[in-house]
Amino acid sequence: MQTLIGIDEAGFGPNLGPLIISATVWEIDANYQPDDLWDSLASVISQTRKVTADQIHVADSKEVHQSSKGIGPLERSVRVLLEASGHSLADWNSLSRHLDPHWGTETGEPWFDEAKLKLPIDTCEIISQQLAKSVQDCWGATGIKLRTIRSRIVPAREFNQYIDEWDSKSLLLSRLSLQLLDGLWNRSEPTLIVCDKHGARNRYDDLIDEICDGDFIFRMEEGKAISRYKVGESELRFQMKAESHFPVAVSSMIAKYLRETSMELFNQYWTSRFPELKPTKGYPQDAKRFRQEIESECQSLGLSEADWWRCR
Repeated sequence: MQTLIGIDEAGFGPNLGPLIISATVWEIDANYQPDDLWDSLASVISQTRKVTADQIHVADSKEVHQSSKGIGPLERSVRVLLEASGHSLADWNSLSRHLDPHWGTETGEPWFDEAKLKLPIDTCEIISQQLAKSVQDCWGATGIKLRTIRSRIVPAREFNQYIDEWDSKSLLLSRLSLQLLDGLWNRSEPTLIVCDKHGARNRYDDLIDEICDGDFIFRMEEGKAISRYKVGESELRFQMKAESHFPVAVSSMIAKYLRETSMELFNQYWTSRFPELKPTKGYPQDAKRFRQEIESECQSLGLSEADWWRCR
């Protein structure tokens, strides 16, 4: 048996809403090649938008989710994957707390603290159950097991605190990604860990060392396209377009779904107070427009800017 771990994020660029980092942990047969996963799962998973009724779309979340098509295509795939691994989508609170056991109820952001969002938003339950069973059967037939899904939800207040401490947005992403990995990685198992590269960073060994308890880190290669390291029986890869690896693609979609549904909560909160307010995705240009609209109300609610506006 060998272990595969894929890590990716959603919401790194916006000024509004949380940063989400997700990881999925998979078990496959020791003789299995990780790059063969796509072919082995082709009967139930498509890497393109040409999806049959018996398939789900799994790829970089930017490919699966398009704002113009709504959350449906992303939710359909994520829901099937979660149900196939034994998890259900009842509401946002139960989902977020299951994926991030450290997620609390007092974030300083009332749209989360008062969260009420039933899930799924736009998916047929019967179809997802049928597909989940097909995916489960395919995993079993090919000797693949989804062991764990975990996420780190970083709201604005916490994000800003890390920026104050580390003074680097890229360092924040790297450290939080590796902290998430640390809780999932059994270094006694042969493990391949794949993570998308973090900005222009090429060197990661000093950051890996922070979670490795003195284990020897062998630098295999470092460059613009990929940086690879060996720690015991494990290999860590930080590479461009990491979503070409199946575990990373799934993590990308989980993170994106948490991000999109968190923004659904955010927008519901504010449009219930200002019905004419146009919802936002939280990205910088539109976030400035939204900020102007809600700033005075935030002051009335006693919310400091650092509680809801990400400084970078």
